[in-house]
Parts: sequence; structure tokens; C-alpha cells
Amino acid sequence: MINIFEVNETNEMIEKENLDVRTITMGISLLDCITDDLERLRSNIFNKIISKAENLVSVGKEIEREYGIPIVNKRISVTPIALIGASACKSPRDFAAIAQTLDEAAKKVGVNFIGGYSALVSKGMTKSEEDLIRSIPMALSGTSLVCSSVNLGSTKTGINMDAVRLMGQIIKETAEATKESDSLGCAKLVVFCNAPDDNPFMAGAFHGVTEADTIINVGVSGPGVVNTALKKVRGESFEVLCETIKKTAFKVTRVGQLVAGEASRRLNVPFGIVDLSLAPTPAIGDSVADILCEIGLEHAGAPGTTAALALLNDQVKKGGVMASSYVGGLSGAFIPVSEDQGMINAVEAGSLTLEKLEAMTCVCSVGLDMIAIPGDTKETTISGIIADEMAIGMVNQKTTAVRVIPVIGKSVGERVEFGGLLGYAPIMPVNQYSCEAFVNRKGRIPAPIHSFKN
Repeated sequence: MINIFEVNETNEMIEKENLDVRTITMGISLLDCITDDLERLRSNIFNKIISKAENLVSVGKEIEREYGIPIVNKRISVTPIALIGASACKSPRDFAAIAQTLDEAAKKVGVNFIGGYSALVSKGMTKSEEDLIRSIPMALSGTSLVCSSVNLGSTKTGINMDAVRLMGQIIKETAEATKESDSLGCAKLVVFCNAPDDNPFMAGAFHGVTEADTIINVGVSGPGVVNTALKKVRGESFEVLCETIKKTAFKVTRVGQLVAGEASRRLNVPFGIVDLSLAPTPAIGDSVADILCEIGLEHAGAPGTTAALALLNDQVKKGGVMASSYVGGLSGAFIPVSEDQGMINAVEAGSLTLEKLEAMTCVCSVGLDMIAIPGDTKETTISGIIADEMAIGMVNQKTTAVRVIPVIGKSVGERVEFGGLLGYAPIMPVNQYSCEAFVNRKGRIPAPIHSFKN
């Protein structure tokens, strides 16, 4: 039973410490929509999404009102479109037409984003997968709610360097195609190594082929709650620090479990997972970087940052995993630059560089996230950044990702405003030395020796 003290404590977290449920994401399988006729496929996709998600937003709002828990986003993820469109789509333009359908369906049901404009190419690319990837600039510049992801590597298969090279080009093309909005299209495009099938967070959400027909996944967030808790134990030992983070993560995840259970029951859709990631926002006091400072750093990026982040990530998982039977997605701590005011402050103070962020991704939940770089950055340099991050994920058997935004027409020292949850970002410098000869090699980097588990 929940006692009155716990009720009051949760209310305090919501009202003063930025506790929220970041998203209810409905995963929808489109496998039964497949046909070789493009117009019929588009109709099947639209009708399937409408029939399954028509009550998603209203149910989310009901739960918000009844429990007083803010649910920031309601989202949809679908089966990777490269698979769904393989029979009907003969060109990148055909795939872009499906992106339009996804956008129309998302607007019809009133969700904030729809993810799954995706391809899984960790070992090789089919023609349809390559066509979808080449359509991404067209798709993201012609829609407003569609998010795209491409999985380029895994611990089991290695890294598809042909796809890594192509994605450097596609990111630059997407930046150019959306340059009128400060290359915003790149904020809706992420590349992965070891992408999870059940991630509720955008831009990387897609509905894996191993999932049920429809599923409810919930992403919670609470950097402000953790930070407030740590202020009460300032100067205490690491043991006390770790126990405090674990207990707080447990409470935050229980809120997500409650919302997930209610959404599942009311929508008559199976509950999938709770993703207990600490996902920051631009709001003051809702920052992962501020937690690192409370642990004892002058700024994120100072010596000790990677160790502090490793501690935080591990304790969040240990506390959260006890609060739900099904923890999944990414789960841990996110370090997006533009979405975290503390990270922005650290970049502007000169303590946080791209290289330090890369080191931090070895121990956090995801990777180089929402990082604005100069618009004249070479395609091959972007591919090199991607390759480094894919290698970290592959060797460490973890999910890593890259969401970089080459802002056309802007350079180091300038800022770019994205608005909303995406925040704003300083343009960060990129190493100017070339990796072109490395990136232009054909083929793939083999899986590491420890991938052989059979």
C-alpha cells in the first residue's frame, strides 16, 4: 500500500523537482499491412495506425488529470519502414511517400512524434534499405512529426562501414534540406549500434519485429528529483551517495510503472517496458550535468566526469530495476547537449568538448546526442564520428548512438535555437584532421572476439 507520506513526496517531486513521465509510446506492428501496391500499402498503414492509436492521446490526458502526473509526450513507433515498404517501394521517392502517410496519421491521432522510419543494416543493405536511407532528407524535410533511425552496427555483426559512410552523406543532405529551420531535420535522425527494439524515446524509437502486434512502452524522467535528493547528502560517502540515487530511481520508476499499467489497461494493449532513463530538459533544475556537479564536479567535463557518470548510470539501473518487472529500452542517463542546460553551460565554459563527451558515452545510456557542429563539417568527418561511437557500442556490448546537427551557415561560437524539448545549443568545434582514407574503405569492421558466445 502507498501511504500518505509517499503521496506527498511524489507530489513534491512533480511540483518542485520536474518529475514527469516523458512519454507514453504505443508500438504498432505494420507487418500485416505489407502489399506490393504502394497506394494500398499507404492506406493500410494509415488505417492500422488510426485504429490502434485513436484513443492514445485522450487516455494519456485522462491519466494526467486523475493522477496529477505530467505526461509530456504521447508517441507512436512502428515496424521499420524499410521492411514494410520493400515490396511496394521501387525508389527513394516511394519511401518518402510513406513518410507522408506516417505524418498524416500522427497528426490525425494527435501524437507528438512517430518513429520507425528506420532501417536495420548492421551487416549489409538490401536495395529497399538503401532506398529508404537515401530518402531520409526528402522524408524529414517534407514532414513535421516523423523521426528516423538507422542501426549501423552490433556486437554480433560488427559495423557496416558502407552504411556509416552513406550516413555521413545523408546527415549533411538532411541538414541542407532543412537549413531554413537551422537544419532541424537532423534533430529527428539518429544512428545506432545495438539499437533496442523497445525504446520509447525519439528519435530512435521503432517497433521491433520480435514485439507483439501492439504494445505500450513508457519513458520516465527525473534528473531534478535525483539532484534534489543528492543535495540532502552533500559531502557524504560514496555508499550514502549510491544508496540515495538507488532509492530515488526506484520512486521515479514506480511512477512510470503506475502510468504504464493504467495506459495498458485503459487502451487494452499489453504493457511492454518502462525505460527509466534520466532524460533532461532545457528547464532549470532538470539537468544530468547538474547531478554530476552535485556529486562533486565544478563543471561537467572536469576530471572525474566519466567516473561520476558511470556511478550515476549504474545506480539508476540498480534502483529502477527493482521497481518494475519489465525494464527495457535504454535505461540510465542521457547526455544530450541542447536538451540539458547544465551541459550547455559546460560547453560554453570550455570544460566539455566533443572528445570528452565521447569518453562519457562509454558509460552512459546512449551516445553523442543533440550536438550542434559547424555546417561546413565534411561528410567523411561526420562518418568518422559515427564510426567511433559505433565502435564503443560494439566493443562494450551496449547501445550507442549519434545525433549530430551540422547547422548550415553557422560556425563555432554561434548558437542555434531548436525550441521546446530540443532546447538550444552552442556550435561545438570538430577535429579538423581528415579520416577520409579510413572512411572510404569498403566493407565492414568485423565483430569483436568476445561476441562469440555460442
